[in-house]
Amino acid sequence: MLPTVKVLSKLRLIQAQFQIGPMAANILTGSALIEQIFSIPGIGQQFVTSIPTKDYPVIMGTTIVYAVMLMVAILLTDIITSFVDPRVRLK
Repeated sequence: MLPTVKVLSKLRLIQAQFQIGPMAANILTGSALIEQIFSIPGIGQQFVTSIPTKDYPVIMGTTIVYAVMLMVAILLTDIITSFVDPRVRLK
C-alpha cells in the first residue's frame, strides 16, 4: 500500500503542472505591460513602441520570439506531464 503523503503529492503535482503553460503565456504578455509602465527596457517595450510607428519587421520578429518562447513552455509542460502522469506517454 502506498503512503498517503506520496499519493497526495503526486496528485498535486499532476494538477499543478497543467498550470505551467497558461502561466507562461500570462508572464510573457504581462511583461510587455510592466516594461511599458515602469519604463524598463526590454522586448515588451520594444514591441509596444513599434506598433504606433508601424515598424513591421520588429513587430513580426518579436511576435515570433514570443511564440517560440510560449511553444517551448508548452513543450516542457507536455514533457513534464509524460513523466508525472502515468496515463500520458510520449510516442
